[in-house]
Amino acid sequence: MAPDSDIGIRAATIDDLAAIFHLGEKVFTSQEVSNLYRTWDEYEVTALFNSEPEHLVVAEAKGRVVGFAMGTTIEKARSAWNYGHLLWLGIDPDFARQGIGGRLFERFREVMESGGVRMLLVDTQADNHAAIDFFRRRGFENPTDHVYMTLNLRKDEA
Repeated sequence: MAPDSDIGIRAATIDDLAAIFHLGEKVFTSQEVSNLYRTWDEYEVTALFNSEPEHLVVAEAKGRVVGFAMGTTIEKARSAWNYGHLLWLGIDPDFARQGIGGRLFERFREVMESGGVRMLLVDTQADNHAAIDFFRRRGFENPTDHVYMTLNLRKDEA
């Protein structure tokens, strides 16, 4: 499907935070991304907005947030390089396959480049083939599998 011209990409504002959070709840579910949904919460959104608001962008359709990209920068004292890390990219399923993710990523990339970032990092689950393909099409390389394990310290709780 062709990108909808009525969908704008812009910097997030404080008024967008609730919509971003609720969209993340809708997108980052245990069925879809079993590792990510455990770390998504309102503090993730507000902390990133409070520390680096310039690294949050949203897609908006008719006054409604339908997608977002959020990230951070990593500065290493012993390196001349600044790194950017795309932490979250979410699109409302009702607006999937319209090019919104690509547009959000490109705006995020522009923001990072203008801030002096030389390399972008992204991570996703090894079985999230759609995300891996998405990022490969945008030039990301060298995928590496990671193993995440959990230990339930309160086995009596579900």
